[in-house]
Amino acid sequence: MTATPEALLQSGAGAIAAAVREGKVRSRTMVEASFARAAEVDAGPSGLNCILSADLNGSLQLVESAPVGGALAGVPVVLKDNIATTMLSTSCGSKILEGYVSPYESTVARKLREAGAILVGKGNMDEFAMGSSTEFSAYGPARNPIDRTRVPGGSSGGSAASVAAGIVPIALGSETGGSVRQPAAFCGIVGVKPTYGRISRFGLVAFASSLDNIGVFGRTVDDAARAMEVVSGDDTANDATSAPLDAPALRTDSRDLTGVVIGRPKEYFPASLPTAMQAHCDRALDALRARGAEIRDVSLPHTDLALPVYYIIAPAECSANLARFDGVRYGLRVEGEGLRGMYEATRSRGFGAEVTRRILLGTYVLSAGYYDAYYRKAMDVRALIARDFTDVWASGVHALFTPTTAAPAFTIGAISDPYEMYLCDLFTVSANLAEVPAMSIPIGRVGGLPVGGQVIAPRFGEQVMFRIAYALESELGGAAHA
Repeated sequence: MTATPEALLQSGAGAIAAAVREGKVRSRTMVEASFARAAEVDAGPSGLNCILSADLNGSLQLVESAPVGGALAGVPVVLKDNIATTMLSTSCGSKILEGYVSPYESTVARKLREAGAILVGKGNMDEFAMGSSTEFSAYGPARNPIDRTRVPGGSSGGSAASVAAGIVPIALGSETGGSVRQPAAFCGIVGVKPTYGRISRFGLVAFASSLDNIGVFGRTVDDAARAMEVVSGDDTANDATSAPLDAPALRTDSRDLTGVVIGRPKEYFPASLPTAMQAHCDRALDALRARGAEIRDVSLPHTDLALPVYYIIAPAECSANLARFDGVRYGLRVEGEGLRGMYEATRSRGFGAEVTRRILLGTYVLSAGYYDAYYRKAMDVRALIARDFTDVWASGVHALFTPTTAAPAFTIGAISDPYEMYLCDLFTVSANLAEVPAMSIPIGRVGGLPVGGQVIAPRFGEQVMFRIAYALESELGGAAHA
């Protein structure tokens, strides 16, 4: 019996692509089913508000030229609204780029298109990716499909929510300090941050260039693996930071972890970690042991410095990158008294409070007299954080397991203190600073809300990371959602 389009959306990217290749369903039908699901859950005062822009006719036109034999044939996808597409606008969740349509296509958008995937929308996000809840979007907060009074995480919350709500089986986000893994944990799906350089950033609007990555969301580990295989790979012609490596083969039928050593870093399991979170992590570690892995206690001694280091480096780089949004070349332009007045009026009206806060902080730490004391010192400590990981790998550990977040999704509006919001990145920023791959996988629920476990691997160690993720997902089964 042929599965319905609605059932295929729930079954995942592999099932959709196979059905399209075998002629059991048309790509057009899958696109229409995706839009129907979005209409059901996304719009209105109580809707998820996870999609900022969409165009059914435009998506159906893409179907006409999409290869039906591709790895993602007929698979509807959502891209975060800071990833350039020529069909839909790229606003970065900001008024300063409202309605802006890129004249060129990002590498990841091109690769998805060539694999047969169909863009159906751009995901809501914290403005310019600066936030941990998608409450800082200029177009209103996104909501968590599990509990609409809660945030979906951020800054890629719209992309995560679109997957968790069944609008699409895969979506792309961006990561600077945890903006894929944290929303994945909050929404009960899989989120992957690759090694820095594994996925081309050509067409990603820059936030902090030494930290930014494009990442992948999937309903399952297999969905995420399929998307990663398509969008990874050498793009040095367009992105100088792209690694000259072919896309790795990440899908595997093996669930055996015999010979794999997984580290449990003590710094990620403080006494303050809630008992319920600790219990879910312990169960996940037991599941990995059951598949043959050895669990070993390890230490990453500079972990407590990661958050302050991140919140020096990221704002500093953001202040430089966002200087281009001045009302002269593109985007919003507000006239003022003279050139300086135009700059001030445009940026004051175009940028929200959180973006303004980070620009000011970054400008301060880069200013004369403070550069050495803050930015240079932060870069020195960043090297120590990276060395912690290198030392652990050298000891024979193949990967690490930690909680993704210390708690499940919080209520919309519950956090007003910026510092408290920054603490949401506590367990995720180190992987960005060290440029290593990491992913979040559902491991259970606390108070009915999803929580995630994080697997971290050495640079370009995505294969062992996915091998562990497949085994963990298989062993936990329904327990991951209980």
